[in-house]
Amino acid sequence: MAKLSTEELLEAFKEMTIIELSEFVKTFEETFEVSAAAVAVAGPAAGGAEEEAEQTEFDVILLGPGEKKIAVIKEVRALTSLGLKEAKEVVDSAPKAVLEGVTKEAAEKAKEALEAAGASVELK
Repeated sequence: MAKLSTEELLEAFKEMTIIELSEFVKTFEETFEVSAAAVAVAGPAAGGAEEEAEQTEFDVILLGPGEKKIAVIKEVRALTSLGLKEAKEVVDSAPKAVLEGVTKEAAEKAKEALEAAGASVELK
């Protein structure tokens, strides 16, 4: 098998949907027994008293669609600009992140909209 350059890999990832990329990362983690999140949670390296930093980025996690699944799918589409099939896959695979790394205001607004549509949502 030919070795792909970093640029070729990035071009391939650019052509993938968010769902496809998420599935790739999950398969990658399982195959190599690693976690992509481990790099992101590395804390400060120094000794003294650590100050607790205020969280600036939030993830909106869909816990379940509730009884109004179609309304929740529509809201997921509106929040993410995913296609119908991709939005349905997100809702069907709950608990699942709908938005990642958004501001507190955007996360709260998305949570309110999803809950108004009947979904169970949490912010992380």
